[in-house]
Amino acid sequence: MARVVSNPLGLHRFRPYLHGSYGFKTSFHFQSKPRKFPTVVIACQTEPKPTETSTTDKALVEPTSSISYTKGDVEVSSSSPVSGLPEFPNKDVNKQIGVISVLAAVGLFLSARLDFGVSLKDLSAAAVPYEEALSNGKPTVVEFYADWCEVCRELAPDVYKVEQQFKDRVNFVMLNVDNTKWEQELDEFGVEGIPHFAFLDKEGNEEGNVVGRFPRQYLLENVDALARGKASVPHARVVGQYSSAESRKVHQVVDPRSHG
Repeated sequence: MARVVSNPLGLHRFRPYLHGSYGFKTSFHFQSKPRKFPTVVIACQTEPKPTETSTTDKALVEPTSSISYTKGDVEVSSSSPVSGLPEFPNKDVNKQIGVISVLAAVGLFLSARLDFGVSLKDLSAAAVPYEEALSNGKPTVVEFYADWCEVCRELAPDVYKVEQQFKDRVNFVMLNVDNTKWEQELDEFGVEGIPHFAFLDKEGNEEGNVVGRFPRQYLLENVDALARGKASVPHARVVGQYSSAESRKVHQVVDPRSHG
């Protein structure tokens, strides 16, 4: 039987490493103990401290298109920068805008012409001669007027509109009271104030008269009654604010076809 001789240097040499100053008895004891890590807490501060400067004051305002929403306690926002350079309008768009502007200007001009631009001279130039009106078999509206008559000028646009509507069926005659040519007609129709409108049937008989300022509806309804051949007009005796015919400035007109 062989004899086993132990070497006393084996354990003696490694003993300082096993029981040395490092304090580890065995390597197994180090691995069996769990290592503890410190807990890290992240807090969301909702309001800045008094000593801190709000980041919103330092932020530069840039043109952006942003969408924001809230997810839990965190506000999430997404933004896309908007180009800082202005977009130049298309030439075709400029042309269309120019055409529309011109059409709008023309429309306003025509509207102003119909409502405010019609003068007594325009009405007189388009009027039917008195003698012709008495012989063509149509009913007639005779207006006695004067260029200086303020109410006459005021009613001119209304008369024009009604005339345009009924001129194919009704005669519209203009007689200037300043013209001595119409002295007999002034007496016949009893003109004391102007404007004076006399409504005659197709035989030349007077059905009624309206003097002075009055609503356009009165003129429209009376002319419509004449055009329909009715025996009377709805507004046969109406007197509003008028200018006195005694203020007329008498003069003689040489041209026999002139309405003035």
